[in-house]
Amino acid sequence: MHDAMSKQRCFWALHSSLETVYHDREWGVPAHDDRTLFEFILLEGAQAGLSWLSILRKREGYRQAFANFDVEQVARFDEARCQALLLNSEIIRNKLKIAAAVQNARAFLGIQEKFGSFDAFLWRFVDGQPRQNCWPCREDVPARTAESDALSKELKRRGFVFVGSIICYSFMQAIGMVNDHTIDCFRWHEVRTGERKPGEITYESNH
Repeated sequence: MHDAMSKQRCFWALHSSLETVYHDREWGVPAHDDRTLFEFILLEGAQAGLSWLSILRKREGYRQAFANFDVEQVARFDEARCQALLLNSEIIRNKLKIAAAVQNARAFLGIQEKFGSFDAFLWRFVDGQPRQNCWPCREDVPARTAESDALSKELKRRGFVFVGSIICYSFMQAIGMVNDHTIDCFRWHEVRTGERKPGEITYESNH
């Protein structure tokens, strides 16, 4: 345990055990499963204006409230279902964000129909391969890039909301389209070489 805690990590992963586990097991690992990609589209939209920790704390609540991130089920949520979600304290009770999750699910299905999968559509923006960045320190990591600008524009054109360029870049970082671990972080090399597979997130009630 002491060895694990003594490892060098990205600065944002040091504030809570929940963030540390997420950083060590998931962040930056390339994801290609459409259900996972929809989960992160939904969660990144929910995060807008909030901290990522606030979303991690409610991630299991989102899983239960949004049909285990089954995009077809979420796309069928009606007004009554959305109103019920506004009473659910296990998620962010924001009417616009709940409506956005349903709208984005429907747009997500449209992309699947056209491209065969959301994965096939998404990874074109980095030519099918993760961008392996080499940032010396956190100040060097960008908030947006030309690729996230392009992705944001295209998602909006296809009916998505809460997908500004900064949100899109955060999404790209999370699902491994870019490796934005700083080079002093132990995960930078592991993600770069694919040495470790992603693990299940640990949900904790104490922070």
